[in-house]
Amino acid sequence: MKARQAIRPARRHALRAMAALGLACALAAPAAWAQKYPDKPIRLVVGYSAGGGVDAVARLLGVRLSAALGQQVLVENRTGATGLIAAEFVAKAPPDGYTLMMGDSALLIAKLLQPKIGIDPLTSFKPVAGAFISPLMIVTGNDFPAKTPAELVKELKANAARYSYATSGVGTVQHLGFEMLKQATGSSVVHVPYRGAAQIVPDVIGGQIPIGVVSATAGMAQAKAGKLRALALMNTARLEGAQSVPPLADALPGFDVAPRIFVLAPAGTPNDVVEKLSAAVKSVLDTPEAGTAAAAQGTLRAYATPSQLGKDMAAEISRWKKIISDQHIVAEGN
Repeated sequence: MKARQAIRPARRHALRAMAALGLACALAAPAAWAQKYPDKPIRLVVGYSAGGGVDAVARLLGVRLSAALGQQVLVENRTGATGLIAAEFVAKAPPDGYTLMMGDSALLIAKLLQPKIGIDPLTSFKPVAGAFISPLMIVTGNDFPAKTPAELVKELKANAARYSYATSGVGTVQHLGFEMLKQATGSSVVHVPYRGAAQIVPDVIGGQIPIGVVSATAGMAQAKAGKLRALALMNTARLEGAQSVPPLADALPGFDVAPRIFVLAPAGTPNDVVEKLSAAVKSVLDTPEAGTAAAAQGTLRAYATPSQLGKDMAAEISRWKKIISDQHIVAEGN
């Protein structure tokens, strides 16, 4: 009897030791797993066709991340529904850091105009890193009466219903950004949505549309050739090659609109993996060579930590929500 009683405490001690060892192993497992990550190729999913703006910077980033992480980062295009097909694919992928998304501001706007979509940009994903912004430019024909941002504001206020403007579609940052300008000037300029940006510049040059909102690089190419007027940048940061173009903020202090491009992971991705990815993105963007390559694509580097990106996304959604409500904007077909 005494022998059995002596054994029981020893058994309890052994069980406790085993449990403690198991807990220690469980706690150490994620850290050890994160240390060996990545040990296979990573997919960087893009919701647009190859050759487009987001695809171009995804490939710019991907090839350099491959070197930084020691594993291939493969850009994969999953097109359709203005990026939503790619977003749904990534949101449903295993949260292991091997499937990422190169997202943009269109994803943040989509839920506001299409509330029934099955993903939410703030809850379906985990922010990894802010990466780039894409400066936008207001262009006009050479005979347009305004030549500066201040003159544009004055002209829109004085002739509220006289003009129309073109963008690449309803609900784009180009569209919502110009609606902010309309709101600030009390203008009723008519929006003319195009199916893409390719035809806007020729139509501005040809006089079919008086005002266009396009990428800064598309606008500068024709402005330098003297075919149209690069009237204002919609953001405050200057793009190489467009330093002579004044920001709209010269006339409207604080006005700053530009599509944001960022990296997301599925919700539930371990923090250690996200931090490792974010640090790798930062190391790439910090290089002068990356800055030169980004400028060649018409973008500016704009790194943000996971925490800051999450705050920026939430703030941008609130901003677009207000302008959509104030200007009574609805998705096409609704």
